[in-house]
Amino acid sequence: MFVTPAFAQAAAPGGAAGAFTSFVPLILIFVIMYFLLIRPQQKKLKEHKAMVEALRRGDQVLTGGGILGKVVKVHEDGIVDVEISEGVKVRVMKSTIVQVMSKTEPAAA
Repeated sequence: MFVTPAFAQAAAPGGAAGAFTSFVPLILIFVIMYFLLIRPQQKKLKEHKAMVEALRRGDQVLTGGGILGKVVKVHEDGIVDVEISEGVKVRVMKSTIVQVMSKTEPAAA
């Protein structure tokens, strides 16, 4: 009827091997999360940074606020002047540019 202390102690797992096998699912979850979430996000961020660094005068761009315009001037401090209408220019941060709609050809040297 009652469980004696001898039976309770006999059920203990085999030491270090048992501890490692209990961490295998946790390690597997972190590996899967890396390949499904972290790695694609880093790739997307790298592509966005390359796109922003390649901005030139004359590029048609789309900002994060939904404004379509033409790049008029690219400043060194991460700011771009965008012309959204004839004579209407706004200054936006390079990082807010979501997409380059059309690229201009580089000037011949």
